[in-house]
Amino acid sequence: MPPQPRPAADRFWPKVDKNGPIWHGTPCWVWLAATNGDGYGAFGNPQRGAHRFAYELLVGPIPMGLELDHLCRNRLCVNPVHLELVTTQENIRRGQGGQHQAIKMNCPKGHPYDLINTRFHKGRRFCRQCNLERPLHDKSSAASPSS
Repeated sequence: MPPQPRPAADRFWPKVDKNGPIWHGTPCWVWLAATNGDGYGAFGNPQRGAHRFAYELLVGPIPMGLELDHLCRNRLCVNPVHLELVTTQENIRRGQGGQHQAIKMNCPKGHPYDLINTRFHKGRRFCRQCNLERPLHDKSSAASPSS
């Protein structure tokens, strides 16, 4: 009989340093193993966020429509005390990359970024009005060039 695989938690914790930088009186638990392209810890097969794994293991499931915000701003931290459930929009607003964009009230063409005119997709916001004004590609003219 083949050996049973070790439980995920037994494989996870040896890859965590619980003596990381202090944030609000508690240490970051720093992920020491693989990372994804955005600098977050990656764990398991299939890979998932190490911070997500720790949160679900110690706190509970992450509700649909919410994600985890690193309050300590350390992407490698897996300490659930340093993580907060937020919407994507709130996470973007709080994030360093989104801070300069979040203060913009209008798109580059001047349309308002408001509840009706703003669409969020993969962590970015888009102007619905600009999308409506974008010309459609005319395939018939591309196929038969005029003389």
